Parts: sequence; structure tokens; C-alpha cells
Amino acid sequence: MMRSILVGIVVLMAAGIGWLTFDWYRSHYGGQPFGAPFTLVDQRGQPITEAAFRGHPSVVFFGFTHCPEVCPTTLFEMNAWLDNLGDEGKSIQAYFVSIDPERDTPEVMNTYISNLSDRILGITGEPEQVYAMAKSFGIFWKKVDTGDGDYTMDHTASVLLLDRKGDFAGTIAYGESADAATAKLKRLAEKG
Repeated sequence: MMRSILVGIVVLMAAGIGWLTFDWYRSHYGGQPFGAPFTLVDQRGQPITEAAFRGHPSVVFFGFTHCPEVCPTTLFEMNAWLDNLGDEGKSIQAYFVSIDPERDTPEVMNTYISNLSDRILGITGEPEQVYAMAKSFGIFWKKVDTGDGDYTMDHTASVLLLDRKGDFAGTIAYGESADAATAKLKRLAEKG
């Protein structure tokens, strides 16, 4: 009984955080081109700009390859959501932007993402340019010393949804149910 109550509380908290994130983004960016122009590189070392987020719906997640749980879980789930949509989701493009570009070179990103999905494209680049892009998308990140000479990165864990014009169209919160996430992606694909 207590376990069911705790699970219910966690689900409600995740839904509440998702709604607050969506509401904040919508109030700051709704109906406007999302983010600032950028020039970075993809996991194959090819230049990529904000134009990559135009002409089709996009899902964008900011994270890092040394992330112990949130990033691999989110990327794995993102891939599953897109697979579950089948043909309905073919127009959706998925991106993973590193907020740890010092370690996440194109080669590292390519190896990491290739082991998780063939639907997700990694984006990295010069730290100043990556951080300017992340800031323009309203992403929080902070380098945290782990005390053993290494570090981790705290960061926003929501997946951003962009419509075909690159406008903000919502979020999927970390831990949101697969059914809710898939429904959001289906609506995103239907809008075009």
C-alpha cells in the first residue's frame, strides 16, 4: 500500500515538473523561433546549424556521454518512443547535444550514440559555441567536481519538442511514461 502511494507521488511529481517546464518554455519561447543561430558539428564531424531543426519536427536532448543514468536512459527511451510510432514518426528527427564538449568530441559522440540508436544525431563543438546554444535554448548545466579529479555535469533532463518551423512545441519530462511521451510525439508528427 505504501509503495503504491509513493509511486503515485513520484508520477504526480514528474507530471508536475513536466508541466512547469512546458509552461516556462511556452511563456518564454511560444510561437517564436526557438534558440539562437548556431554553428557546431555533428557526430561525423560535419557542420550543423539551426537549419537542422527546420522542415520537420525535432526532438532535442542536452546531456553528456559520461552521464551515469539520465542520459543513456533518456536516449534509449527516445529511440523506443520513435520506434513505437513506426511510420507515424518517420518525419521526426532526433538530436543529442553535448553539454560536455571538452570530453565529447565527434568521435566519442559517434561511438556512444551508434551503440544506442541510428535515429539520433549527436551534436558537439567548441565549448563557447555549445554553451551559447544551450543557453539560448534555456538549458541549465553546471560542471560538478566529484572530488576524485573527475567531474560530472548537472543539466536539464527534459526532452525539447520543436515543430517543423523550429518553434517550441513542448517537452517530455525525465521519467514521463512511455505512453505519454509517445502521445506527445504523435501529436508533434501530426502537426508536421
